[in-house]
Amino acid sequence: MTSDPSPTGVPAKPRATARLQFHAGFTLDDAAALVDYFADLGISHLYASPLLAARPGSTHGYDTLEYGRINPELGGHAALARLVGRLRARGMGLIVDIVPNHMAVGGSGNAWWDSLLCWGRASPYAHYFDIDWSPPDPALRDRVLLPFLAAPYGDSLAKGELDLRFDPRDGRFSCWHHDHRFPICPNHYAGLFSDGDLPPVAAALLGALRTVPPCAAPAYLAALADWSREAEGARLIGHALARHSAATTAGRARLHALLERQHYRLAWWRTASDLINWRRFFDITGLAGLCVEHPDVFDAVHGTIVALYGQGLIDGVRVDHIDGLTAPGAYCDRLRRALAAVAPQRPPDAPPGPAIYVEKILAADEALPASWGVDGTTGYDFLEQVDLLLHDASGGDALNDLWVWSAGGALSFDAEQRAARQSILDRGLAAEYARAVHALAALAASDARTRDFTQAAIARVLRQVLLAFPVYRTYAAERARETGAASRLLHDICRQVRPTLAASQHPLLDWLERQLDGSLLPDTADAIACFEHLTAPLAAKAVEDTAFYRYGRLLSRNDVGTHPGHFAGTPQGFHAACAARRHDWPDAMLATATHDHKRGEDARARLAVLSEPAADWARTAMAWCEHNLPLRRRAYGVPNIHRASGASNLHRAHGAPGLHGADGTPSFHRADGASIPDRADELILYQTLIGAWPLPDAGGASILPPDFRDRIAAWQTKALREAKRHTDWTDVNQEYEESCSAFLDGLLDAKASHGFPAMMDAFVSRIAPAGALNGLSQTLLRLTAPGMPDLYQGCEFWDFSLVDPDNRRPVDYAARAAALASGADLPALAPHWRDGRIKQRLIAALLRARADHPALFARGSYHPLRVQGVRRHHVLAFARLLDGQALLVLAPRLVLPLAPSPDDLSCPDGTWRSTTLDLSGLPDSQVARTSGARTWRSLLRPGAVFDDAALHRLAPLADTLPFDVLLSAS
Repeated sequence: MTSDPSPTGVPAKPRATARLQFHAGFTLDDAAALVDYFADLGISHLYASPLLAARPGSTHGYDTLEYGRINPELGGHAALARLVGRLRARGMGLIVDIVPNHMAVGGSGNAWWDSLLCWGRASPYAHYFDIDWSPPDPALRDRVLLPFLAAPYGDSLAKGELDLRFDPRDGRFSCWHHDHRFPICPNHYAGLFSDGDLPPVAAALLGALRTVPPCAAPAYLAALADWSREAEGARLIGHALARHSAATTAGRARLHALLERQHYRLAWWRTASDLINWRRFFDITGLAGLCVEHPDVFDAVHGTIVALYGQGLIDGVRVDHIDGLTAPGAYCDRLRRALAAVAPQRPPDAPPGPAIYVEKILAADEALPASWGVDGTTGYDFLEQVDLLLHDASGGDALNDLWVWSAGGALSFDAEQRAARQSILDRGLAAEYARAVHALAALAASDARTRDFTQAAIARVLRQVLLAFPVYRTYAAERARETGAASRLLHDICRQVRPTLAASQHPLLDWLERQLDGSLLPDTADAIACFEHLTAPLAAKAVEDTAFYRYGRLLSRNDVGTHPGHFAGTPQGFHAACAARRHDWPDAMLATATHDHKRGEDARARLAVLSEPAADWARTAMAWCEHNLPLRRRAYGVPNIHRASGASNLHRAHGAPGLHGADGTPSFHRADGASIPDRADELILYQTLIGAWPLPDAGGASILPPDFRDRIAAWQTKALREAKRHTDWTDVNQEYEESCSAFLDGLLDAKASHGFPAMMDAFVSRIAPAGALNGLSQTLLRLTAPGMPDLYQGCEFWDFSLVDPDNRRPVDYAARAAALASGADLPALAPHWRDGRIKQRLIAALLRARADHPALFARGSYHPLRVQGVRRHHVLAFARLLDGQALLVLAPRLVLPLAPSPDDLSCPDGTWRSTTLDLSGLPDSQVARTSGARTWRSLLRPGAVFDDAALHRLAPLADTLPFDVLLSAS
């Protein structure tokens, strides 16, 4: 694999990407205007969020409505062509995010979904969606549950919120509920009219519609539309609608009878978690799962993307949520073959390819299946590796103690995520859990030896397996089975679970293991699919979308792809991960910020500093809690939807509400001695403020931007609801949320006498230089480690953003373009480090080096270098070697003891005294020498050259920014 330039000038493989979020406020033409800026920065490929037609007003593009065209809100196909024309002129390419797992449903505008609702299993699109047509509930046999009503069905009907309408443009009757359109099957149109009212022509037309199949319906509907424009047709259709008006008792009865004959069942939105019989994206009812394992569905979903590749308008794809697909390995094969089939059609200025990346969350010891044949993941695994490197393991105990003092009972992340899994199984994904149990029970019932394994017994044992499941999913039905990966994983899980079960349950556990490990295919395929479609959303909802918001030991360890139970890593671990990536996935993306991150890369880098003065931070946090006690409100009847088992008396003493009930539902207790926010939410808020706080000026004072309070408040509401402890999205606790909002307002009130903003200024001022160095270090490592670096929009400057939508705010590209054009080097920008230009210059310098030496960065071997002496734990060193050329990287870590200057981030004189770099790990035969002496040129400081002796004593780090990247002179 190589990223050397193709004959067209565009790299055959991406050298560096810049991720852009497209929407109506930032279109393809807007991106075209920025091509020169990104080219000058050193980006080889833009990396676009989904571009196909999405729900109107979408800010992200993941709610696709139509796969057949570019979103007109982004400028359509013509704007895409204009963008690519600009990219080709600068020797650049385009990668686009694709969404094959799900599409937007509900509302209106999805023709495939409307056809399914209209015709049921007879629809040509019925098999496009993953629907259980034979669920346990007999009311849903051959019907689709539509849980989109704002109130229970009977109430919606009685209140007149269901309205039958006719559209004269397409000749269709539909029932409307606010902005949701539910089509009426044409086979039922004749029954809408009174007997004897219809003229013969209309009666014949409607009579034919009673039995018309879907393929023949359009002609009849067009004739009905024509008739509706005649006076008599308009009158009779109006009469039919009036007969079904919910405003009258008779009309409600007729409307109800009509709806009961449809291929769907209308329902209150709250029924979804218990009854839904079709696969969703996680627990989002507005996104329905697609069956792209069917070849015709794959072609329909990917036809436009494949055509764009053949036209040379895209050069690769990023596959969203690969674990949502039934057969990811087969999907990747089909995608690669489809793109290869049209490759000969590509124009001469389009590079060969394609690049294929998959969004995959890997467990700590999990590897991406090599059989998928992709270029790698989108970089969450690298985010975890560099994040671990920046945390000090020695701070773990003090921060554990602080968290137990704050939250009580939540002794570990594993306990939190297990409790979250339990709650999600009982509530948000109860229907999906029931579907998996039902599929397994059907298997058991089909065999005389296992028919006494009851559905309830299967549910009890399966629950324990799911609670202990360590990864997103297995791939039992795919090539991974050839190496026994699924079998080994399930065996390990079952061995872990066995002691928690009664001996009488062990045979059932053994049977479950055999059903789910893929050894009994194809008989078990349906059950495995249900299981794998449950474990992935369960992990996402329980871990990322719940436990990450509950567990606040140190928030820099809670982000997409991370494993908060692992507090810190080692240089050896980082080196091992880099060497493995260079060997297995040399073109994988490297990311430290994404559209999905919980907090910006530099906010995390600043928070990581808290792992170093952990005891001091604990004392500070406790003092803040005491100082701000008057701002908290007393709580009356506050629900605690969740608390990990084993809540301590210490926790209750600090005013925590009671535990949830045994069924996982909220348990409302009088909490007259409690106050809001509770200690856990208060500590999480303080950390969020530390990470997002604007950089204080040289005098230690910050000016909060006008939108700062609203940004934090929006984050706070989302965080409280995602945590599902006192409030959540489906059961909003107004008292708790309003009290937390009032507490935040009190904290940020600069005019108040408590002076908390000044306290925050002082604290952030103390750690900000170290946080900035952490941010620059992770940026440097992303640009020099094996793999392909990705830059998230706007992160050329400091990124103190919060979770979406905060991390998708507009970017000031004019300021960034002006800063890049100034040409100032890193030493000149160091005194101005607070404005973020220093980070941009670091990125530009290293991207320029990647462009000048693409093979060295893409294929160069990886050699860890040993640092010895007093400061050995505070610098990471490695080299990349290829064809006699060497790149040497020196990156700081655990930087607070280095006492970086708030003036220019330099370290005091003598910092590196008694610390040396061992260069013996560099093979002399692979590194060029000049006149017998090896010399090194700094890529970050113009004119700085060093020999081996100077490197040995770490001279590049002295009296300047404590990091460098050096190239061996030849």
